[in-house]
Amino acid sequence: MKRSSTHYGRARHSYVRPRNKLSLACRALFRPHYAYLLPLTGLLFAGLAHADIAPTESDWGGTGLLQTPSAQMAQEGELGIEVTHVSPYTRYNFTLQPLPWLEGIFRYTDIDNRAYGPAVLSGDQTYKDKSIDIKVRVWRESHYLPDVAIGIRDVGGTGLFSSEYVVGSKRFGPIEASLGMAWGYMGSRGDIDNPLSIFSSRFNTRPLCGDAVGGQFCSDDYFRGPAALFGGFSYQTPWDPLTLKIEYEGNNYQHEPLGEKLKQDTPVNVGAVFRLNRNVDFSVGFERGNTAMLGITLHTNIAQATPPPKLLDPPPPPRPTTPPQQPPEQVNWADVSRELQNNAGLKVSKIARSGSELIVTGEQTKYLYIAQGIGRAARVLDNHVGPGIDWYTVESTNESLPVVDTSINRHIFDDLLDHQIDLDDFQRSVEQDAPQPRQEEVLYQATPKAFDGGLSLTYAQSMGGPNAFILYQIAANYDAEYHFAPDLWWSGTVSANLVNNYDKFTYTAPSDLPRVRTDIRQYLTSSDITMPNFQLTTAHQLADGLYGMAYAGMLESMFGGVGGETLYRPFGERWALGADINWVKQRGFDQGFTFRDYHIVTGQATLYVDTGVQDVTVAVSAGRYLAGDWGGTIDISREFRNGVRMGAYATLTNVDGRQYGEGSFDKGIYISIPFDLMLPESTVERAGFLWEPLVRDGGARLQKRYSLYTLTDDLDSDNFDDNLQKITY
Repeated sequence: MKRSSTHYGRARHSYVRPRNKLSLACRALFRPHYAYLLPLTGLLFAGLAHADIAPTESDWGGTGLLQTPSAQMAQEGELGIEVTHVSPYTRYNFTLQPLPWLEGIFRYTDIDNRAYGPAVLSGDQTYKDKSIDIKVRVWRESHYLPDVAIGIRDVGGTGLFSSEYVVGSKRFGPIEASLGMAWGYMGSRGDIDNPLSIFSSRFNTRPLCGDAVGGQFCSDDYFRGPAALFGGFSYQTPWDPLTLKIEYEGNNYQHEPLGEKLKQDTPVNVGAVFRLNRNVDFSVGFERGNTAMLGITLHTNIAQATPPPKLLDPPPPPRPTTPPQQPPEQVNWADVSRELQNNAGLKVSKIARSGSELIVTGEQTKYLYIAQGIGRAARVLDNHVGPGIDWYTVESTNESLPVVDTSINRHIFDDLLDHQIDLDDFQRSVEQDAPQPRQEEVLYQATPKAFDGGLSLTYAQSMGGPNAFILYQIAANYDAEYHFAPDLWWSGTVSANLVNNYDKFTYTAPSDLPRVRTDIRQYLTSSDITMPNFQLTTAHQLADGLYGMAYAGMLESMFGGVGGETLYRPFGERWALGADINWVKQRGFDQGFTFRDYHIVTGQATLYVDTGVQDVTVAVSAGRYLAGDWGGTIDISREFRNGVRMGAYATLTNVDGRQYGEGSFDKGIYISIPFDLMLPESTVERAGFLWEPLVRDGGARLQKRYSLYTLTDDLDSDNFDDNLQKITY
């Protein structure tokens, strides 16, 4: 939380109606994660049915009673959006459960009796506070012992609501009991001595953290000062939709943020939650003995979401009643290539034979689940190829880069379709290998399609700024690619503003660094027609597991230049090492072909590690950033079996908090959701939500259109293995 009123936060959403591969290629304004609103809200209202009922949320988001948290955790993959009002606070909570033992919340708090800042800057807008919470379960409930969790509210900076706690929760039939101890805001009653003082007298006093720039992790504050007990009960009534709550809280409301003192007649709060369905909760309560609370929560489990029926997909190819007899040399491979594209989503570049093996080289453009595309390709081939071919191999490529060979035995696949063997038996016959040169007879070489393009609509949104709580824009984009050769292509995007309220955007954030990001207002408001991307790219496989890429042009909305990237990603390993280096110059505010004076050499080396633990991937980068600062970025994400990804990142550089400005360092939280989970037609495109609390110049990275790690995603075999059952779809 920041005491300064000159903070500018941002969250982006956009909706795109996909037409082809390129329709989603345009990056969100200045980050690599796309932000599309429809899949997120669609999943919330999808009414997904699950056996386990999600626990209810507190006024602050996350599992809990009213003002206090519980140790209970939601199911992994749970996502909740909640709005609660208890005067003078309205809280907008966004809760994520990426792991069974980890809960994260980010929040905007509207304090309705305090102004955002001077009227000349923000008019009559009320004060907005941003905060992030983390809760970790350290002990899981057993027959005799409770769940135990440790948490921190408003984890970074000069948090107006900063607090730490330890809480235990135990279920007794329809009743859940919680008991905890809190420090800071939740423990401001201070009615017990800090038990940690037995280790050091320093725990008796809670120092003030940081300064107006905010954003620091003030570890010297944590679990310091007087403490207070809190606890209560929730009761699941015999009427399933209704849950009742009662709690005792540890806040005395005499030291509220911004000098506020609130009257509290009793520390006991009561409330009720009415669960309309699996996805919607309504909450009411009576708090402080004198104030009503109202709330609504939208929640779902995006990790358990399943795609809707694919009514617009073609049916799988029918199996031949009479097996074909023609040898491969007599097959009309041009027709087969078109059928592979239309039914299996495989954009074929070459078909070849090596002994009894038929090799199809191409790029998957339709099916999110790799196994589904390979299964359909095998059925197409079965309808055309006679005896003598025992193996089908699909060599997956991406922008001409060979990524992985997947081979299935033709006859064992037939046995699977005939239900003569189960999936486990079939899986033992499947082979995945790194693409290797082989002696082969080329049966068909496709004539590459040089030009491809498509229209899309985007919705961009900024939240928490001084000019308005929500600034938005709807734009129409045209994205295009032209391939001069399979490994050399041009790509570009033209964006036309349709509707927005960015005319209110008059605030330019202060900066003691080169303005590599804080000129965002000028880039958003200088022109109704912009060109976020216009570049030439070439990519090659340099050796086994080694890839290279070079590019030049207008690389993102704010910078153009030249650069290159290499990636070593050995087949079968769960790690990769990459590096990029770029000479870039700042673009003109109209995002045309003009440049400003500022230029710099920037780049990072990155280690990617798939931990193998609960599908968590860690990426650690180090190098030079756009403002000339040196430092590192850590990005931690979890990808679920259905392709949904949750993650967070933070960047720390040699720029100190005061020089960086409010926020002290760059950080953000994101979700990536496959459109396949929302649409009645299969697609490989993704949607996402990125929340980064502030736009500042420190820790800023070049937002390239292409990444070698993303282009070689098929090397991660988890998608294939986890969804192998779709090979029969």
